[in-house]
Amino acid sequence: MRNKFLGQLDALHEMLLEMGKMVQINITKASNALKEQNKELAKEVIESDHEINQMEKDIESLCMKILIRQNPVAGDFRLVSSALKMITDIERIGDQAADIAEISMFFDKPFIKKLEHIPQMAEATIKMVTDSLNAFVNEDLDLANSVIAQDDIVDDLFATVKNDLIVLISKDSNNGEQAIDLIMIAKYLERIGDHATNIAEWVIYSITGTHPNT
Repeated sequence: MRNKFLGQLDALHEMLLEMGKMVQINITKASNALKEQNKELAKEVIESDHEINQMEKDIESLCMKILIRQNPVAGDFRLVSSALKMITDIERIGDQAADIAEISMFFDKPFIKKLEHIPQMAEATIKMVTDSLNAFVNEDLDLANSVIAQDDIVDDLFATVKNDLIVLISKDSNNGEQAIDLIMIAKYLERIGDHATNIAEWVIYSITGTHPNT
């Protein structure tokens, strides 16, 4: 019975990493679609979002089977219940990557500002997602805490993007429409960072039994 349970936990880890990889790819594609004004690449992100949604359902089903049939206790129960919480955040990350891709499809003119900080935000959030999931699989408390610290970097980049674009709007109201779209994209990336932080906090709970926000 224990061997079957351990096999299910291994499958859970693999599925979580696969789901995480899918959203990382979509964040990258969405960022590149924006930079390159590549509508076809944006469509790929939007169309693949249903795969991420299905992965959430598959992982949720596996978690419920483990909870009902294996009746795990203590640390094992925390691990599975944390995974149930985490997949909600991963799915939302996928949604926000798709949202970025949708907005990027409206760009067909030169950018009002060189895209510098938004790609940096994308890279930072991808690292946060990767690190949070690796922390879960490896039960790495230090790595989980480092993800939470990394969120400050994303927040600072968002503030920079927002402030720079507000200045451009104040100088020329014709910059308004594109500036608002870019601020929205930066906001979605900032939210991805928040979701990665949520994942890291559930990792901490799964290891210690205490959620950082309690």
